[in-house]
Amino acid sequence: MPPHTEAAMTDDQLLRYSRHLLLDEIGIDGQDRIAGSHALVIGAGGLGCPVAMYLGAAGVGRITLVDDDRVELANLQRQIAHGMDRIGLPKVDSARCAIAAINPDPAVTAIHRRADAALLEQLLPDCDVVLDCCDNFVTRQAVNAACVRYRKPLVSGAAIRFDGQVSVFDPRDPTCPCYACVFPPDILFEEERCATMGVFAPMVGIIGAVQAAEALKLMTRVGLSLAGRLLMLDGKTMRWTELTLPRNAACAVCCGV
Repeated sequence: MPPHTEAAMTDDQLLRYSRHLLLDEIGIDGQDRIAGSHALVIGAGGLGCPVAMYLGAAGVGRITLVDDDRVELANLQRQIAHGMDRIGLPKVDSARCAIAAINPDPAVTAIHRRADAALLEQLLPDCDVVLDCCDNFVTRQAVNAACVRYRKPLVSGAAIRFDGQVSVFDPRDPTCPCYACVFPPDILFEEERCATMGVFAPMVGIIGAVQAAEALKLMTRVGLSLAGRLLMLDGKTMRWTELTLPRNAACAVCCGV
């Protein structure tokens, strides 16, 4: 995609993205990178809603949403892209409508399917950044394995009860761990779901917003990403804890890659 120039942008786009254009770190070139990027968002629930809306508002050129669930009344306490009038619709279609209501520029593809290995094999080669906003361990491992295989940066978030965590796993950096380095796929893992454990509504918004910020930073090459670091948030005290994540030389997924 050719670089934008101020003349190539419409008056509406110059106004819409003006707050980005005013940032020296982004400007026209950075906004061009955003417009030329393709984000793959796995999950259109609590995390995926703010992620999709912020990426759409920022003008990401292509956004692919993957989720096999439908909007339910119980989702509306926290899943801010959905509304009463879209109960029963696939979440990806609802989120696509929410993006379009904010910004007509992004080309949004909605895929109402579970993100299994076969689908990821089709989607990963054509994307620039992957955002894991799902809520199950098996899918997270499949997404990570595909990101390692195709050397795509992965922005991973999770939230339950009053706790959240977010990190970036970037296989382009030989020192950076992958998700499986930190959470090995063969460990006994007790799945915690919002439906049974509950979740503080703003927690998914906070973590999702950080995920969107990390993805936009990767697209624009601004600042230092969370690669190799894990941020954990205790929502009851509103305290962040940062952990350094080493790469596991014996990782079954990324070892030797």
